[in-house]
Amino acid sequence: MLQIERNKSLKAFNTFGIDCVANSFVSVTSIQALKNILEQYASSEIFILGGGSNLLLSQNIEALVVHIGLKGIKLLHETEDHVFIEVMAGENWHDFVLYCIDNNYGGIENMSLIPGNVGTAPIQNIGAYGVELKDVFEACQALEVESLTEKDFSNEACRFDYRSSIFKEEARGKYIITRVTFKLTKRNHVLSTTYGAIETELQQRNITDPSIKDISDAVIAIRQSKLPDPAVLGNSGSFFKNPVIDANAFRVFRLKFPDAPFYELSPTEFKIPAGWLIEQAGFKGKRFGDAGVHEKQALVLVNYGNATGAQIWDLAVSIQKKVNEDYGIHITPEVNII
Repeated sequence: MLQIERNKSLKAFNTFGIDCVANSFVSVTSIQALKNILEQYASSEIFILGGGSNLLLSQNIEALVVHIGLKGIKLLHETEDHVFIEVMAGENWHDFVLYCIDNNYGGIENMSLIPGNVGTAPIQNIGAYGVELKDVFEACQALEVESLTEKDFSNEACRFDYRSSIFKEEARGKYIITRVTFKLTKRNHVLSTTYGAIETELQQRNITDPSIKDISDAVIAIRQSKLPDPAVLGNSGSFFKNPVIDANAFRVFRLKFPDAPFYELSPTEFKIPAGWLIEQAGFKGKRFGDAGVHEKQALVLVNYGNATGAQIWDLAVSIQKKVNEDYGIHITPEVNII
């Protein structure tokens, strides 16, 4: 029988360190336990909580909070070149990356040190330094909340997009991801070193023929140099998505701001770094009470100690408004606001 805790502080369960309270809380460590809870509380409102890394809690949670604590990593099968690994939803993402590095499984080394758990990674289609989850995603199993049956989702069925998937759009709230299968390389690893400062970091380390561990170490060093550790300074990583604008809007933007950085996604789509927009709008390093913008990375909003979720959200709205006024571009949160 699972124990339901009452008036549970969620401060330790979200990387922003927001001290909201769950009216009722339970942690499940098996799929059967998850089914039992969903069946038992079928008529009640339920809030599913994973690693709490892509979440801003702006209020107490009246619903039953179900924390996904499913653990386990299993080798399903392998070929000469690839390995297929099933990972339970409650496994820490970075711990899984390190497991792969230790076993020389390539493909996710660029996504080192991303906070959160494996089960929430497909929802957001997490990515970093030129690599996204969809690049290594084979399939996932998700429990349908209404029917309590597990369904398999292929890569195509997940409809991955930039920081999005079917689980964030039309299937939002309908499924709970229980396990994810990855297809990783055993040899002839395809390394991605051209994005961001990876090549510079490798050069500084005098590495000319990098291994996947070298890539991971470089990414970790880069992230630690400019991103705060959530255990020290509450944050949820990149708060905003990099906006994508069409060719017409891009032409207007470039005429006004010829020195602005950009990435050409296609002849009709251009990505503008949200961090640059926020910094140019004057928010980088600014603090408003205990809510602020990180001094080294304008994309990261931080909790200096006792900020409420509402205060951080007010800051986010102010940033959105100023960026829109200055650049005619609307930036949207990557973080889920509750």
